[in-house]
Amino acid sequence: MNYIICRYSEIALKKGNRGFFEEKLIKNIKNVLPKGSFESIRMVFGRVAVKLISSADKQKIAENLKKVFGISNFSFAISVPNNMEKIQEITLEILKTKKFKTFKIFAKRGDKSFIFTSQEVNEKIGEYILKKIKNIKVDLENPDVICYVEIVKNNSFLYLEKIKGAGGLPSKTSGKVCVLLSGGIDSPVAAYRIMRRGTEAVFLHFHSYPQTNAASIEKIKTIAKILEQYQGKSRLYSIPFLDVQKSIFKNAPEKLRVVLYRRFMLKIAQKIAENEGALAIATGDSLGQVASQTLENIYAINEAVKIPVFRPLIGLDKEEIIKQAQEIGTFKISIEPHEDCCSLFIPLHPETKASLKDIKSAEKKLNVQKLINTAIKKLNVFF
Repeated sequence: MNYIICRYSEIALKKGNRGFFEEKLIKNIKNVLPKGSFESIRMVFGRVAVKLISSADKQKIAENLKKVFGISNFSFAISVPNNMEKIQEITLEILKTKKFKTFKIFAKRGDKSFIFTSQEVNEKIGEYILKKIKNIKVDLENPDVICYVEIVKNNSFLYLEKIKGAGGLPSKTSGKVCVLLSGGIDSPVAAYRIMRRGTEAVFLHFHSYPQTNAASIEKIKTIAKILEQYQGKSRLYSIPFLDVQKSIFKNAPEKLRVVLYRRFMLKIAQKIAENEGALAIATGDSLGQVASQTLENIYAINEAVKIPVFRPLIGLDKEEIIKQAQEIGTFKISIEPHEDCCSLFIPLHPETKASLKDIKSAEKKLNVQKLINTAIKKLNVFF
């Protein structure tokens, strides 16, 4: 197999902007391919064709490509001239590498100048294979093996497998979003899902060090590095939140603490977003999962900022979130014990239906702007 054929889905619908997305996808693919592993990369009939060197590590390449947003699926393929006899011969060689009793040929003629239609290609190759290999038959519904034939200008690509890609839109094509990372299971999945829509995620982590230990910060660095594999070079802000929590603890009603914590987080995130040129904030909230995530509390929390707040997990249940965390590689690190700033000074009975009037009244007793400015002055930036 001397080529990789990468296919996209959504990009094909972009019309006037399609070229921009294709160029970005090619750049992102180049960035994950091991140095010196390929000879060329180009667009071929709505696909990205990568010509590999003979010694390329295909397993490593496949693992990397699975993390490139914008790729619907990809295949390791052989390129052959658009000559029916040659296509038949190479198809036979490929199929002989497999054990099977039933097979199917699936041809797609991208180049309409090719002399045979897709159906005629299927029939001619199928007849040839039946003559050359004994005791097999064609099964169009549930074959043991499928040989795909993609006919493009001057050559055809033959392959046996389509490997599922990450889908979505190419990374860093939809602007920046500041994503709150807590260190739990949910927020890394939210980050992944918003990045999958082409956004560049800027990671924000609020900590209560030294009231909590520094392990949570190291844990977040690890999670951010895992997520970085999907979008490339990333930035992580580590923001001290203890002063904010102490002020709320001393001056605000106990039951409102959680909602006030979240409002301050969004206010600080909005300031960082302004500096970063980010146009939105994203969180790992899932409707009704915990006290701060009731519809009433989400409304009260959102009111703190003007910037849009995205919640990619809003309609998912915990099982769905855990499943995706396992798939993207963040689950094991997320379940490691750590001291979360949100678990500090938690009330015994938090408010589940916060009144905006009560929230505003409580915030009047806090030096909101000073607390925000102090947190931003003391933040650290990693990566």
